[in-house]
Amino acid sequence: MFKRMKITPILLPALCLLATPILAKDTMTAQEFDDYTRGKTLFYGDNGVTYGAEEYLDNRRVVWSFLDGECKSGEWYEEAGQICFVYEDGTGPQCWTFHKEGGGLVARFQNRPGTTELYEADAVNEEMLCLGPKIGV
Repeated sequence: MFKRMKITPILLPALCLLATPILAKDTMTAQEFDDYTRGKTLFYGDNGVTYGAEEYLDNRRVVWSFLDGECKSGEWYEEAGQICFVYEDGTGPQCWTFHKEGGGLVARFQNRPGTTELYEADAVNEEMLCLGPKIGV
């Protein structure tokens, strides 16, 4: 009833090319993530809108901002193939997977898979400003 398809030597390279985009989305290891991010400030977008920015420091330390003038310090670590962040305000861990796509990073939130996917934004006309702690009541 079903015919078996024979993969000829001509088809094999074509099938390998089709698989390449899938392989390109391999999750970054902790070392690859650290090598890519350390010393940089990356801006992330979601559906064409700037979502926030994170500064990546030595020793896996970070500073995150939603670009509202408030920043929170934290650190990241690798767990089960995910990059997890904990911040000084007690939020976390927030775990993500990262892969390179189109010259930048794509981050997928793993605490609730399918809810948030961020991408590294190019040419953002905003700055990551940290205005300091709020004082007063």
